[in-house]
Amino acid sequence: MLPLQLFFFPFVSLPAFNQRTITAMEANVEVSIIIPFYNGLDWLEMIFVALRKQTMRHFEVIVADDGSREEVVVKLKALIAEQPFPVVHLWQEDLGFRKNRMLNRAVVQSRADYLIFLDGDCIPHRKFVEEHYRARREGFVVAGRRVDLPAGISESMTAARVAAPNFERKLVGPLLCAGIFRGEKHMENCIRVTSPTLRRWFINQRYEGILGCNFSMFKSDLLKANGFDERYVHPGTGEDTDLEDRLVRLGIRPMVMNHYATVYHKKHKRLDIANEPNRKLYEENTRNRVGRTPYGIVRENE
Repeated sequence: MLPLQLFFFPFVSLPAFNQRTITAMEANVEVSIIIPFYNGLDWLEMIFVALRKQTMRHFEVIVADDGSREEVVVKLKALIAEQPFPVVHLWQEDLGFRKNRMLNRAVVQSRADYLIFLDGDCIPHRKFVEEHYRARREGFVVAGRRVDLPAGISESMTAARVAAPNFERKLVGPLLCAGIFRGEKHMENCIRVTSPTLRRWFINQRYEGILGCNFSMFKSDLLKANGFDERYVHPGTGEDTDLEDRLVRLGIRPMVMNHYATVYHKKHKRLDIANEPNRKLYEENTRNRVGRTPYGIVRENE
């Protein structure tokens, strides 16, 4: 077993940002980060703090808001105004769960050729954007994984904690202890392996599929599938799996990246993954071998 020190690298200091810096970044957007959002302002603030620390900065953020309350939107706009990177806020009326519709709107709005999808309850590692971008390949989806934070750590997360130096390193000890002594699952995901040589030797890149909270791909590949199927109007089965299956039918395959492009996921109640309407839609698309959905960005059934 190699010492854990081999897996970690020094943090870089951040320069001061100003309006001129923002303008320069807007002119050279290489990545669009799409974040689905619904009222969870505290975690979005932590995500923005983490994005300020990224080692690659030529990105824009698109907040795909599925109908947050008016008072939340007011606070969100104030938060956006403080950011050193460009942020677009897209909002639609709250008529139930219409996340896929908002994601499609965000894809259309995006300016970059490369897209990263990051859930609003996942804090990205400081090298998150860089590692997704380095791993990009046409015809593939970079399928990142997540560290599921135990309840106690989730509840203690704050913007100040994320902003602190060595934020990610300081999580490693408590997370490994939670796995060893309290039986929390998959805590070893917090150990990062970034060396290509070490990854070839030690990392089993077994097929595990796409997690909707952490994946990236070329926009042109997503457009081949016509984006997300907007008929999914319930959380649970089909949201991520449907897109993955349709992409595979088009020859676009997941490339799973364990211990790399890491996000730290908030502990919350598990969704009803056995949602019956979603299951029927998923079975229909599977039975018909659908690759490009007619119910996506372009409504081809109308």
